[in-house]
Amino acid sequence: MRVLLIGANGYIGRFVADRLLADPAVQLTALGRGDDADVRFDLATGSPGALTRFLDAVHPGVVVNCAGTTRGGARDLTRHNTVAVATVCEALRRSGCGARLVQIGCGSEYGPSQPGSSTAEDAVPRPGGPYGVSKLAATELVLGSGLDAVVLRVFSPVGPGTPAGSPLGRLAEAMRRAMQSGDGELKLGGLGTQRDFIDVRDVARAVHAASLSAAQGVINIGSGRAVRLRDAAGILARVAGYGGTLNELDAHPPHAPHAHAPHPTTPLRTTIGHPRPDPDHDRDRDRDRERDRDRHRDHPPTTQVAFPYPDGCGSWQQADVRTARDRLGWRPRINLEESLADIWMEAACRI
Repeated sequence: MRVLLIGANGYIGRFVADRLLADPAVQLTALGRGDDADVRFDLATGSPGALTRFLDAVHPGVVVNCAGTTRGGARDLTRHNTVAVATVCEALRRSGCGARLVQIGCGSEYGPSQPGSSTAEDAVPRPGGPYGVSKLAATELVLGSGLDAVVLRVFSPVGPGTPAGSPLGRLAEAMRRAMQSGDGELKLGGLGTQRDFIDVRDVARAVHAASLSAAQGVINIGSGRAVRLRDAAGILARVAGYGGTLNELDAHPPHAPHAHAPHPTTPLRTTIGHPRPDPDHDRDRDRDRERDRDRHRDHPPTTQVAFPYPDGCGSWQQADVRTARDRLGWRPRINLEESLADIWMEAACRI
C-alpha cells in the first residue's frame, strides 16, 4: 500500500511517519514544505491542479493529512487549516488515483461541553475560538467532498515532542526553572481546567488503523477520561522529582480588574505562555533573586505561574471513544504518567 503523508514534520506527523514506516506493507511518500520532504509542496499556496498531477504520478492508495497550524491569526489559521484541506479534496476529486483520505481534526471543533459529559461524534460542534472554527471548516469540506474519507478528531495530544509552547510544555518548563533555581514552592493558577489527554503515539496508531479500515465520517481519538490540570501537575512533579510544594493560586474576587493576574505583592518569576523578550532578563532575574533572598531569608523562594488553556473549550472536555473502538479496533495504550515523563525528559534536557 502506498501512502502519501502530508505534514510529516509536524508534532503528530512525525509519529505517524514512524508508525507507517514500521509497517513493511506500506510504501511511504512524504509531502510538505520542508527541505527534508520527499516532495516539496505548500498546500496553502499551491494549486489543486499541480497536486492532482503529482497524485496521478504517484498513485497512492491512502492520503494522510497531518498538516496544519495551531498558531497565528484568523487569516493564517484559515489558509493553513481550511484552504489547504480544500486543495487536498479538490486534487483528490480530479485525480484518478481513487485514494482514501485520512484527515486529522481536533477536539477544539466541538467547543465547550457540559462538565461530566462525554462528547460523541454526533454532538453539534460549537467551536469557541478561531482555531476550532478553521478546523471545523476543514472537516466539513472533507465530509462534503464525496471522497472515501475519515476525520479523526484528536483531543489533547501529549507525550514526546510536545511543543514547549503548549500548556503542559510550559508547565514542564516552569517546573524545570523552579528546580534549577531552588525554588521551594511552585504556585500555579488556572489548573481547574479538565482535558482529555491522549498520547501522540496512540494517535499515530489510530491513524494507521484508519488507513487500513473502511470507516468514514468523524471518529473521536482520546483517552475517554478528563483529567484536571492540577492532577497532571502533581504527576509531573512526581516524575520530575520536584521536592517543593505545589500550591494553586487563590481565585481573585469577581470585581478584581485582572482576575487572572497574580497578587501584586507576590513577585512573578515565571509566567507560562508569556516569556520575557527583554535581553537583560537574566541580569534582572539575578537582581530580583538577590532582593528576594534579603526579603525572605528564612523562607524558601516561590515560583508563581499563570496557566491559560487557550483552546476555546471551556473548563471541561472528555471524548466518547466508543466509535474508535468499534470501527477501528483501537484503544489507547499509553497512560498519562508515561506521557508526562516523556515531556519532562525533554524539558530537563534543555539547558
